[in-house]
Amino acid sequence: MPETIQQNNHFLIYVDESGDHSLINIDKDYPVFVLVFCIFDRHQYIHEITPSLMEFKCHFWGHSEVVLHEHEIRKPKDDYIILFKKEIREIFLQKLNLFMEHIPLTLIASVIDKNRFIKQYTHPANPYEISLSFGLERVYRHLCDHKQENQITPIIVEKRGKVEDNNLELAFRRICDGVNYLNKKLPFTLLMTDKKSNSTGLQIADLMARPIGIKTLQPQKPNRAYDIIQKKFRRSSQGVINGWGLKVFP
Repeated sequence: MPETIQQNNHFLIYVDESGDHSLINIDKDYPVFVLVFCIFDRHQYIHEITPSLMEFKCHFWGHSEVVLHEHEIRKPKDDYIILFKKEIREIFLQKLNLFMEHIPLTLIASVIDKNRFIKQYTHPANPYEISLSFGLERVYRHLCDHKQENQITPIIVEKRGKVEDNNLELAFRRICDGVNYLNKKLPFTLLMTDKKSNSTGLQIADLMARPIGIKTLQPQKPNRAYDIIQKKFRRSSQGVINGWGLKVFP
């Protein structure tokens, strides 16, 4: 790993998604694609956030090897069968909400409304690639705000398959080489990790993505998870989230 990553970067950025990026068979119940970027202060991530998540998991499973997934929490199976017991589920969600509420991070998210997207554009771009561009541009602005624009900062994602990973790497390089709205080279390096890795940052990103998609689709419906998440969005000095920490497109 380059010396600048080990010694000088202040941030770690973890990325996860919700929904698929297909524009052919669009899920009528969830016609959005969400890509979230969780920006952590490296010191807090190592010394506060990761130990806190380990403690949370040890409380329920007696160890910290279970990988948290939003889908399994909603639809319990395997390690999550403990959540079928109402009293355990209530305590679990209460403690999980408390954990998520106290995590220090800055959130950036891109949401693609796929139905509107294909209606508006004759040849729509890949939703993942356009979401990636929106996110990286805003992450770069966040680095500038903290005078970190000259440091190489890692963007960590899950591996999805050989073809998908190759396409992602090509899109990532293209964006970072200057094919972006800012017309700038972006100081990021891409790190891909296995889906089974017990990555604190990826687990947190996974828990945040779907509530943002649900809120976009059903803005009037109560959404406790989103209420917690929205406090973490990057925002303007006037407190504006849209365009700063949240990009809904088109």
